[in-house]
Amino acid sequence: MPFEMFVVLAEMRTGSNFLEANLNALDGVICHGEAFNTHFIGYPNRDGILGIGRDARDAAPADLLDAIRRAPGLNGFRYFHDHDPRVIDPLLDDPAVAKVVLTRNPIESYVSRKIAAETGQWKLTNARNARPGKAAFDAAEFEAHLAGLQEFQVRVLNRLQTTGQTAFYVDYEDLQDLAVMNGLATWLGVPARLDALDRKLKKQNPDPLEEKVADFPAMQAALSRIDRFNLSRTPNFEPRRGPQVPSYLAAAESPLLYLPIGGAPVAEVTDWLTALDGAAPASGFTWGSLRRWKGARPGHRTFTVIRHPLERAHAAFCGQVIAPGDEGAALLRRKLRNQMGLDFAPEGEGYGPAEHRAGFLAFLGFLRANLANQTNLRVDPAWASQAAVLQGMADFGVPDAVLREDELARDLPWLAGTVGRPAPDWTPPDRAERRLLAQIHDEEVEEAGQAALGRDYLAFGFGPWRG
Repeated sequence: MPFEMFVVLAEMRTGSNFLEANLNALDGVICHGEAFNTHFIGYPNRDGILGIGRDARDAAPADLLDAIRRAPGLNGFRYFHDHDPRVIDPLLDDPAVAKVVLTRNPIESYVSRKIAAETGQWKLTNARNARPGKAAFDAAEFEAHLAGLQEFQVRVLNRLQTTGQTAFYVDYEDLQDLAVMNGLATWLGVPARLDALDRKLKKQNPDPLEEKVADFPAMQAALSRIDRFNLSRTPNFEPRRGPQVPSYLAAAESPLLYLPIGGAPVAEVTDWLTALDGAAPASGFTWGSLRRWKGARPGHRTFTVIRHPLERAHAAFCGQVIAPGDEGAALLRRKLRNQMGLDFAPEGEGYGPAEHRAGFLAFLGFLRANLANQTNLRVDPAWASQAAVLQGMADFGVPDAVLREDELARDLPWLAGTVGRPAPDWTPPDRAERRLLAQIHDEEVEEAGQAALGRDYLAFGFGPWRG
């Protein structure tokens, strides 16, 4: 056979379960589910794959890759963009690993995922048991979903191009074509063929989109300004990487464009832009609309604001880990507890500075491993290094000015002056999280911060945090 193993590069709600069922129907082919899903191994409630359990996989993912490669027949698994990031580079670089790229119209997969989450029904084997439901469309959530798909698919395409490989591309609609499935078997180099497609799994939510989305007109309006489709037929689409253009903020009248960095004082700078022109800044740009904005404003200025890395990490800890009552924080706490052995209690009764300091030190330890690609959790924009974020921005255009939070009272008037505008006053916000950091900050906390966030300390010349 031309390949030693295979990987199905897919996403949630793209038909990967159905594709796996048909692959497993081929004699000598075994697909081991989501082998590197960070919540389970292979399938929910499974103990392991080929004798390797979840803890062993997390400690040494290469061992599971080797076991799948050595197993009798042609073995493989499904991989999604949010699975363990440590295995994707070895997979993409190895020509002995067959790459099967499964795609689906991203709005269809988004709506399908929303309905499945609402109804709790992720698979359907009997149509009589189908649970009805409708998706509530969230434009910001969908744009984040789309950006994640784009980033991953372009990464796959670019790596295959630079290593001289190709993949077998399958669209969601192709899964119902027996000839395509047998063509995949031919490409994989296995002699077995299918006489019929697997019929155990039933298509969920076959209705048209307008019947599956609760607020369909609002979804249409939100999608009308997104010009980045054709994802379902080819992974070669724009933007190719990096800049989060939809998050950019343009002053209402002044030719100023703010490029936010997660975890920095985004809300406060947005308020300053609002005060500058007496109206909220514009957002939701595409690459095309932002080029038009720039072209219509000769002399425009772009800027971003960075924050001391220790204070930024502390803001992420407060806002995304220990925030009481926040569903996202609760989910991240569960992930850190289940996958990293870190138990963070949310703020509440019995929670004081000592507990906060211990939790923050543990979080800094996690960041050190996470930013070094030594964990199976993705790097969140709230704590990704600011140096890396700036590098991503450069793919569209570098900012004219990189301002520091603690110097904004001096620099914002200068910035406004470059476009001939009087600047509103900048008053540093009195944040409770900053006061709390001052309570717990000491030499040990600073050393842990510099160990975890050394790239930003070095890149921007930051010294110890001074409160």
